[in-house]
Amino acid sequence: MAPSEFKPVYHPAGHDHDLRTALQDLRTGRWLSMRDLLESTPDWSAWTRRTQVLAAVAAGSDAVQAWQAEEPRSVAATVMHARVVVERAVRARREKHARAQELWQQAWEGCRAAAHASPADPVPWVCLLALSQLDERQRLEEHRLPPPGPMLFPGPWGLLAEADRRDPFNREAYHRMLQFVYARQTGRNLSEAVDFVQWAASSAPEGSPLHALPLYVRVERYRHEQGNEKALDLHWVTEDGERDARRALHIWFAHTDPATQSLLDLNHLAHALWGSLQFVDAAPVFRALGPYYTSVPWAYRNRHPRDPAGAEDVFLRARSRCLTADVSPGRGPRG
Repeated sequence: MAPSEFKPVYHPAGHDHDLRTALQDLRTGRWLSMRDLLESTPDWSAWTRRTQVLAAVAAGSDAVQAWQAEEPRSVAATVMHARVVVERAVRARREKHARAQELWQQAWEGCRAAAHASPADPVPWVCLLALSQLDERQRLEEHRLPPPGPMLFPGPWGLLAEADRRDPFNREAYHRMLQFVYARQTGRNLSEAVDFVQWAASSAPEGSPLHALPLYVRVERYRHEQGNEKALDLHWVTEDGERDARRALHIWFAHTDPATQSLLDLNHLAHALWGSLQFVDAAPVFRALGPYYTSVPWAYRNRHPRDPAGAEDVFLRARSRCLTADVSPGRGPRG
């Protein structure tokens, strides 16, 4: 397919076609495909990712409530209930809804019920980490525990440890912790975020998506500075920027199956390699994405970040540049 004919698409399921089918049914209020999908989910990593994506859709319906009514002893339904009420609580706080505090309490109780029903499951603890970002002033004691290392901050380290104990280096757990850092009202959020992601990546094994965490903070730093495209370039064409991109490529991407990975992680890596002018190295990441993309972080390259067409245009230009650079003698681009 010629680059001019390529049209990227966004779908929360990405390469997970079984999840795509469950989402289609869920949007019409049917929950059986969701139940069957979760029963066949092979590991905690996929379980965490699938329950998160499903909850984003289920939060707008009563499908999980109907599932629980039909199968009150279902552990998966109890976990999905926790996912849904946490999603609603986070949205309510973001939108300054009058019921935000009430929804937060329901979510907290839902998480505790899920942790009791599924004691080996990391998701209830990931959900509690998601709720921690709503406690910006760290009023709850569990949100201001001493850190496990120097240069870190008081926070919900006990919740992270519980998730880690059940699924070491769980991707969403560490991203939720990063969201907590951003929500803290300290004035040092970005420097604390840098310290946190470097600490997390330093202990993560090969193939762990935590090696992509520093790429998120670099983009967030630019977003806070409200710079222009040229300013964002300068965040990457530096020794540190190039190093972060290379480490994510060689320590994470090269040791994993991209089809099982987060589209956001792949897009951040492709963006980082392109931004640091490592075009040939970026090409296999773009190919791993296949037909999919996410608007973030490409939207921040556009003058109007809320314009999805602008984000898509930046993505297409970057993809074309990198695939064109990856040309073997006598052969055309392989994408």
